[in-house]
Amino acid sequence: MWAASCLASCCAACACDACRTVVSGISRRSARIAYCGLFALSLIVSWILREVAAPLMEKIPWINSFHTTPNREWFETDAVLRVSLGNFLFFTILAILMIGVKNQKDPRDSMHHGGWMMKIICWCLMVIFMFFLPNGIISFYETISKFGSGLFLLVQVVLLLDFVHSWNDKWVGYDEQFWYMALLVVSLVCYVATFAFNGLLFHFFTPSGQDCGLNTFFIVMTLILIFGFAVVTLHPSVGGSILPASVLSLYCTYLCYSALASEPRDYECNGLHKHSKAVSSGTLALGLLTTVLSVVYSAVRAGSSTTLLSPPSSPRAGKPLLPLDKVDEEEEKERSKPVSYSYSFFHLIFSLASMYSAMLLTGWSTSVGESGKLVDVGWPSVWVRIVTGWATAALFIWSQVAPILFPEREF
Repeated sequence: MWAASCLASCCAACACDACRTVVSGISRRSARIAYCGLFALSLIVSWILREVAAPLMEKIPWINSFHTTPNREWFETDAVLRVSLGNFLFFTILAILMIGVKNQKDPRDSMHHGGWMMKIICWCLMVIFMFFLPNGIISFYETISKFGSGLFLLVQVVLLLDFVHSWNDKWVGYDEQFWYMALLVVSLVCYVATFAFNGLLFHFFTPSGQDCGLNTFFIVMTLILIFGFAVVTLHPSVGGSILPASVLSLYCTYLCYSALASEPRDYECNGLHKHSKAVSSGTLALGLLTTVLSVVYSAVRAGSSTTLLSPPSSPRAGKPLLPLDKVDEEEEKERSKPVSYSYSFFHLIFSLASMYSAMLLTGWSTSVGESGKLVDVGWPSVWVRIVTGWATAALFIWSQVAPILFPEREF
C-alpha cells in the first residue's frame, strides 16, 4: 500500500512537471497553435465521454431526473453538450475580454499569449462545472448551438474563399506556363468531380416511384449556382480565374450532399437509409476533419492582410508605424506595436466551432425532453446546410462583382 502510494505520488509529480514544461515552452508565436491544441483536446474529451460516461451520468440525480430512465444515447448526447458548453464559455469569455486590444502595450495582450497553466486549470474547472448544471440550461444551449453552427459554417466559407483566392494568386504569380496548366488541370478535376457527385445525388436522393420534388429542387438549384459561378467568373468585365469557381462548385455540391444525407432515415427519398451507419460515420469524420482544418487555418492565417482576423491597425494590413526619434525608440516601438490580428474574433471562431463540433458528435440531436427520448431533428440540419450552400454562392459571386460595382474600395 505504501509503495503504491509513493508510486502514485511520483507519477502525479512527473505529470505536473511535464505539464509545466510544456506550458512554459509555449511562445508568443506558438500561442495560436496552443489554442488549437486545447480545442482538439475538447474534441477528444467529448468523444471519450460520449463512449464511457453514460453509466456514471445515470446515477446523477439532477441529470437523470426523469420518471423513466432515458436510453444510453440520451446520456451520450448530454455528455457531449456539457463539454461543448464549457468549451464555448471558455472561448467566449476570452473573446469578450479581448475586445478592443489594438497594440501589444495593452495588458490583455499578455493575457492572450501567456498564463497557460491558469488557462488550462480554468478550462478543466469550467468543463467539470457544466456537469452540475440542470438539464434546462443544456437544452437551451443545444437550441442556440444550431444557429451558432450555421454561423461557423459561414466562417468556413469565408476561410475557404480566402484560401482558394490565395492559392490562385500564388500560382498565377509564378507567371509560367506549367503553373497555368496546373490551374487548368485542377479546375477540370474539380468540375468532373462536381458533376459526377451531382449525378450520384440524383441517383440516391431522387429514387424512381417517389415524389422527391424537394430533393430535386435542392440538387437542381446547386447545379444552377455552379453554372452561375462559371458565367460570372468568365465574364469579360470580371476576368476572374476558373480555379476558385471550380473549388467552390465542389464545396457547394458537398454541402448539398451533407444536407440530403441528414434527412430522417425513414424519409422515402433518402436513398442512403440502408447504409445509415456507414454514412453517419463518414459524415462525422469528414465534418470533424473540416472543422479542425478550419480552426487550424484560421490560427495560422491570422495576421494576413486578406483575412478577417486582421484589424485595420495591423502592420500587415498596410498601415506603417509612426517613427520615433527618441533614445528609447526600439523599446517604445516594441511596446506599442499593433497586434497583427483580432484576438476577439480569433476566440469567437473557437466558440462557434465548439457549437458545430457538438452538433456533429450528437447528430444534431436534442438532449432534453420530458420523456427523456431523443427528438428527430434531421430537417433543421438539412436546412442549415442548404442555406449555408446558398450563402456560399452569394459570398463568392459578391467577391467577384464587388470590385466592379465599387471600384474605389478595396476588397
